[in-house]
Amino acid sequence: MDNVGRRIPPGTLGSMKRTPLPLMLGSSFSTKAALDAKVRPSRLRSLDIEHPFHAVNIVGAGAVGDAGSIFELMRWYALRMTEHEFFTHVTAAIAWDLPLPFGVDASRPLDVGVFAPRRNQAGRGVIGHSVKPGLACVVDHPTMGVRLTSPASTWAMLAGTLWDVYDVVAVGDAVVREPMHDNDTPALGTLEQLGAAISAGRRRGIARLREAQPRIRTRSDSRPETWLRLRIVDAGLDEPVANFDVWSVGEWIARVDLAYPRLKVAIEYEGEHHLTDAATWRADVARTERLIAAGWRVIRVTKDDVFQHPHRVTTLVRRAISVAQNR
Repeated sequence: MDNVGRRIPPGTLGSMKRTPLPLMLGSSFSTKAALDAKVRPSRLRSLDIEHPFHAVNIVGAGAVGDAGSIFELMRWYALRMTEHEFFTHVTAAIAWDLPLPFGVDASRPLDVGVFAPRRNQAGRGVIGHSVKPGLACVVDHPTMGVRLTSPASTWAMLAGTLWDVYDVVAVGDAVVREPMHDNDTPALGTLEQLGAAISAGRRRGIARLREAQPRIRTRSDSRPETWLRLRIVDAGLDEPVANFDVWSVGEWIARVDLAYPRLKVAIEYEGEHHLTDAATWRADVARTERLIAAGWRVIRVTKDDVFQHPHRVTTLVRRAISVAQNR
């Protein structure tokens, strides 16, 4: 029987003619690696291979559209990176798990830098940055293995993107956060490294960096906690202690987000997971009861309080301090 009048599924004939790729290449590889493996350039133009970036090849139709995260895009782009390139700005911040505000879109193109006088040309899916030598320290990421700006350098470079000094403080807090739990990893950087990043030279956002630096603390556990602390201080109140361990009669009671230990006033930020996870909610209730039994006044704060209506928080804190001072 011949094929006259029969419908051939799209791509069937093309797929029948495709030469198998060398197994050593895997499912993602650079064009250089393919050519070194004697793959014909025409084979890289087949319909079963996609190209998220120039000279990067991903096997499997739809694989690029199904990319699960920016980390996957970073690994793909790293296949073609030269020895002069490195990830920087927002891309580096995401790799280091630094807290970014809601307005900074993680789906933006990858930030890729080179040191001047080289120029990194922007291409599909890439924002190129030419960085003045001395303004950034480049390291290898400990788990991803890609080259990127160090945590302290990333913080300094983000100051040109983060317009609110509170967020510059929050990122700095995350860089120098000291381990507070048994499974916590070591701090990404030190206060001295942040200072060195500021002293390295003029850069975008330098005024915000200088304003933020003295407000950075080593025991802030999250962006909302940083904002909450700064809201309280900027309302004219004394700075509370971050992540304070409460003990009563030799027994550990709880670690509270912010505290006035002498006055026994605790301020707790309730993230959304506290409200949606039943086990977390029960633990929070039991924890609050232990604190109250130990003579503490507990103020519970939500995201809306911190970011939309901070006066609610500062009013409650001011009142609690006044009551504690007069009892």
